[in-house]
Amino acid sequence: MATPTLLAGDMGGTKTLLALYESDGSQLRLLHQQRFRSGEWSSLEPMLGSFLNDRPADLAAPAHACIAVAGPVRHREARITNLPWRLREADLAHAAGLERLELVNDFGVLIYGLPHFDDSQQVILQNGEQDHGPLAILGAGTGLGMARGLRTEQGLVALASEGGHREFAPRNEAEWNLACWLKEDLGVSRLSVERIVSGTGLGHVAHWLLQKPDAGMHPLRSVAEAWRRNSPNDLPAQVSLAAEEGDPLMQRALQLWLEAYGSAAGDLALQELCTGGLWVGGGTASKQLKGLRSESFLNAMRDKGRFRELIEGLQVTAVIDPNAGLFSAACRAQMLAESGGTLA
Repeated sequence: MATPTLLAGDMGGTKTLLALYESDGSQLRLLHQQRFRSGEWSSLEPMLGSFLNDRPADLAAPAHACIAVAGPVRHREARITNLPWRLREADLAHAAGLERLELVNDFGVLIYGLPHFDDSQQVILQNGEQDHGPLAILGAGTGLGMARGLRTEQGLVALASEGGHREFAPRNEAEWNLACWLKEDLGVSRLSVERIVSGTGLGHVAHWLLQKPDAGMHPLRSVAEAWRRNSPNDLPAQVSLAAEEGDPLMQRALQLWLEAYGSAAGDLALQELCTGGLWVGGGTASKQLKGLRSESFLNAMRDKGRFRELIEGLQVTAVIDPNAGLFSAACRAQMLAESGGTLA
């Protein structure tokens, strides 16, 4: 019996990755991959058609697919952030000649990949026990993504979350002062966690510290001011580089950021009771791996009062594969194929 070919996609407003995988029931193998500039296409249907028509001649046409999309998915439909596209699962499946295509949020899709990542795709931050309980993942990128997963008789079920938008709760004087300043700087009455715990948030933390009198001659002060006025310079990356090179003020910024990130990770672990494991992903995970392994992150994660022992007993893992979303979409496509496309 021939092994099925699976279609996976990871779609954003700027770029879209499409790939074909082969499954033997236990492992996935990448067969063919292509990158597209999303804005150059009128919709996803012709892009899928071009990709499938141009696939190598020896590759069978896929029957099942999962596309991760940068936006919410409701009633089997999705609207893409930064693109005027409305996607419908049934229309896409028909256009591509598929038995079943599923759209999944591009962060929530990671839940389907978590049990299948190998050592090249992830790094353990804290050893602990894992059972068949809930899974959870959070990841700082442009914002702060979160998702939950439950194991059922039909396999994993991913549950979307907007937990990154819950209220930021300062834990000490420094975080309180930062929160008060940032509310005023942004002109907002409430502060979500992702305003600080994100790549953008690292820029905000540095900008705050650079406003202090003793930072008047710091070389990044003018960079931070320009960044705050929407200059395209990558302030967070420059903060990380300066910290790595020994700049004490930027080391302080990174420490504050890691502590807030660790606290958010511990909060998610408590909220979901993720005895099946907690993962840290997002665009900053591989770049900040040293920081995620540091006591600044881990102690803040564990500092949950009477539940410290629970957090210390969980396995915590960082996802470092830049193509984790595409792989996870392939894992979901495999689940659809194994179920005959009947998964809800």
